[in-house]
Amino acid sequence: MTQPGRDRYDDIVDAITAWHSECRAAKVFGMPCVKRSGKVVFGLSRGGMVFKLTDPAAHARALAVPGAHLFDPSGRGEVFRQWVVVPSEQAAEWEPLAAAAVEQDHSIAPAK
Repeated sequence: MTQPGRDRYDDIVDAITAWHSECRAAKVFGMPCVKRSGKVVFGLSRGGMVFKLTDPAAHARALAVPGAHLFDPSGRGEVFRQWVVVPSEQAAEWEPLAAAAVEQDHSIAPAK
């Protein structure tokens, strides 16, 4: 069974990796993802597409998408504060968010 949104995700990965030579498709803990210069910038989880957004404005825009929420990979309330999940129902939002995630400064630590 194909994961919801997988075809859309694969199209985005193809576009991003074609345009950005420092980006590569990979897997982290079984999750398909894209790494830029060795750091994960977005991926596909059970709940939708996940984006690391260190810029507060980009992060807020992503969280404003209906159904979006902070990424909690363990499911135990231990959210990754810089990571936003945008559900498959909002796949039209994925491409611009993926582009934004690639452009972010991923050396910025999460706010406490």
